[in-house]
Amino acid sequence: MHDRQRSQAINQEAALLVRVILDGQDTGDADPLDELQGLAETSGAHVFGGMVQRRDKPDIAFYIGSGKVEELKNLIEFHAADVVIFDNDLSPGQTRNLEKALGVKVIDRTELILDIFATHAQTYESRLAVELAQLEYSLPRLKRMWTHLSRIKMGVGMRGPGEKQLEVDRRLVEKRIHELKSELQDVEARKERLVRSRAGRMTVSLVGYTNAGKSTLMNALTGAGVLAEDKLFATLDTRTRRWTLPNWGPVLLSDTVGFIRDLPHRLVASFKATLEEANQADLLLHVADASSPAVYQQIASVYAVLHDLEIDEKDTLLILNKIDAVTDSSYLEALRLRYPNAVEISAKTRQNFNLLSQKVSEALTRNFRNIIVETDVGNGKLLAFLAAHGDVISKQFTEEKVVIHCRLPEKYVGAIDPKTATIRDATVSCGDEAADSPLTDSSIE
Repeated sequence: MHDRQRSQAINQEAALLVRVILDGQDTGDADPLDELQGLAETSGAHVFGGMVQRRDKPDIAFYIGSGKVEELKNLIEFHAADVVIFDNDLSPGQTRNLEKALGVKVIDRTELILDIFATHAQTYESRLAVELAQLEYSLPRLKRMWTHLSRIKMGVGMRGPGEKQLEVDRRLVEKRIHELKSELQDVEARKERLVRSRAGRMTVSLVGYTNAGKSTLMNALTGAGVLAEDKLFATLDTRTRRWTLPNWGPVLLSDTVGFIRDLPHRLVASFKATLEEANQADLLLHVADASSPAVYQQIASVYAVLHDLEIDEKDTLLILNKIDAVTDSSYLEALRLRYPNAVEISAKTRQNFNLLSQKVSEALTRNFRNIIVETDVGNGKLLAFLAAHGDVISKQFTEEKVVIHCRLPEKYVGAIDPKTATIRDATVSCGDEAADSPLTDSSIE
């Protein structure tokens, strides 16, 4: 069995997984190493085993206890492992101590995620973001790269070549970090201008845990052709496509990079430009994998990232995807009780897509304001603006003026020039009957 497994892993690094669960951390019913295994396999490693330890706090020297270090060393010898991957963030000193004790490469959760991001980054902005995050991660760890030269000594007043090279490398890295931050600022500014230029359309953004099915949903709704694979972080680049909602009209739908538990903060900061669509969206569709045993933790993790991005108060609709893969009906019923306002769908089978469209239309409508606009009959520009961006309920013409009763997104109300038109709330000026008029009225000219 062992030889057969090794034969299947030709050209792959043999990996062992380690996770330390600290007091207060909730793993739910999921396998504590399941997500880490998915990340490791996405990076190209072949996983042969792992270990989990519960501790009050991390060991200062090794993160895991010294007894576990010996146990891990035996596992490495048995499986002939090439790398040990921790589901925790290690300090440079802990990584150095572990590599010395175990005799193999040791990487932590952040380094693994950065490696996956580097592999999957396609666009200019995502490559910049990944490079910046990698350099900021590696800067305090440069010393580890030169330990093989630490025993070389020079004469009095002279430094060893390792120390000298370390200083050169540090200056080069710091210079490159400065350059990348400057380039990313330019990218962010261009991205903000691009997103603002779409102000003529209502925008909806897909967010959610990685591998929750966002790209599959995007493809099913818009035919976007976005890469959709059953692996973590299959795509890092934002795609925006036109989505025509029945009984509503066209909106812009964006697919964003997937989130993950304990997403490194430097990645959140670096990918600010990539996530600009979510920041500017009128509505967020939070896509969750209903079939995952860790769905509760994943939903909480996404809201934590949205909080870090300061968009957690944005109007959000929870989408429970992959209901076709849920085999236990009681599990789905528990989700319904926990999230009564969520929409249950299957992006794969297109189940409940009509309900999804209805709920999205209702959510977008909540952002509308019921108003009366009075302007000159010849103000064709304003009349076209109201027709394009709102629901015109009725028009009343006089010789010189036109009074328009319409429902308009709040963000567009401020775009009406007060010099050319007067605005008042329909509920105040026309009574309840006018405010509740149907969207299609015989009085429309």
